[in-house]
Amino acid sequence: MNTGTICTRNVITCQVGTSALDAAKLMRNHHVGDLVVVTDASPGHGPVGVITDRDIVVSVLACELDAGTLCVSDIMSSPAITAFDWEDAWHVLRRMRMNGVRRMPVISDTDELIGIVTLDDLVGAVSELLSELSCVSQRQRHFEEKART
Repeated sequence: MNTGTICTRNVITCQVGTSALDAAKLMRNHHVGDLVVVTDASPGHGPVGVITDRDIVVSVLACELDAGTLCVSDIMSSPAITAFDWEDAWHVLRRMRMNGVRRMPVISDTDELIGIVTLDDLVGAVSELLSELSCVSQRQRHFEEKART
């Protein structure tokens, strides 16, 4: 199972100069908890970082800073820890664990942003696999019973 098949393709991005306040508004408007930060919004530009709703709360609100004056580049996780679309999901999961991240932008071999893979995406893929495994056992019993009657 490769990362490109399980990632979320509709990625909300912002540029490095976006204010923390505008980033929070983008997250709210698109109902997401993270933004992939790029240097240029045009296609073909890879991610340089990731900013999460938690980053804004912990680094801006909890410190009582003005979210309108801080740029996402001041508080984002950088450099972006990325996954290639062809990479095996299990290897990506290990890298997530090793780096302590729950989200990874997915890129092509040319560094173009393709999507984002999250812990939720991986849990969904694992649950589908487990569901298929349980069906194998059930079908085996069905065929045994059918053969013996």
